[in-house]
This record gives sequence, C-alpha cells and structure tokens, in this order.
Amino acid sequence: MRDLICDEFQNTVSELLIRHHSILDVLSKLQETCARTNRATVKAVTGCGCLSIEAKKKQIPPDLSITDLKDYFESHLRGELCDNCREIIETEIGKTLFYLTALCNLLDLNLYDIFLKEHKKITTLRVFNFT
Repeated sequence: MRDLICDEFQNTVSELLIRHHSILDVLSKLQETCARTNRATVKAVTGCGCLSIEAKKKQIPPDLSITDLKDYFESHLRGELCDNCREIIETEIGKTLFYLTALCNLLDLNLYDIFLKEHKKITTLRVFNFT
C-alpha cells in the first residue's frame, strides 16, 4: 500500500506548480533551493552563531573495522540550532522537497516508490552502501 501523505503531497505539488512548469525551470529552482538550504545552514554558523564547526583531518587507524567507522567520525557541529535558524532551514528544505517532487512529477516518477527503493537498498547493503 502506498503512503497516502507522500502521494497527496506529490499530487498537491502537481496542482500548484504553474509558473515553473518547464523541466528547465524545475531543475534550476531545485538547484536554487538546495543552495539556499546550504546558505541558511552556513548563516547559522557565520551569522547567528548558534552552530559552530570544529573540523580537522582524522587519521584512520589501520586496524579500525568498517563497522567502527561510524563511531569514529563525527559531524564537526557544535551547538544546537536556535528557533529562528531552525525555522529558516526547515522552510528551505520544504522548498527543496517541493521542487524535488515537481521534478518527479515531470519525469513521471513516484516519490514514495523512490523512497522505498532507496530504503530497501540502504537496509540491504547497510554499512557497505557508502552513500
């Protein structure tokens, strides 16, 4: 059985996408929304300061197993998103989802089917997925 919320979202996007209906428009808007999400995340660090980044090169021990890699690496993030930055980033991710769904619609792809296929792949391959 298909996920009704995902299908409903995809149908709603199809109904609402009027102005940017060209595949070229959708591709460029998708790229723009991804860039805006990146920018909003960077501004949480450089503008607001609710997040900070502490990164340096990690030397991987030669005897470290592949399953232990996840525990060895980290996100380099320190802090927590403030309410304002969280709201901005959630909004930008929402726009990204909208245009990703619009792309699926134009290419006659079902977002939920793609989600299921990717979920099956990563749960089957587990740590050997390396995405």
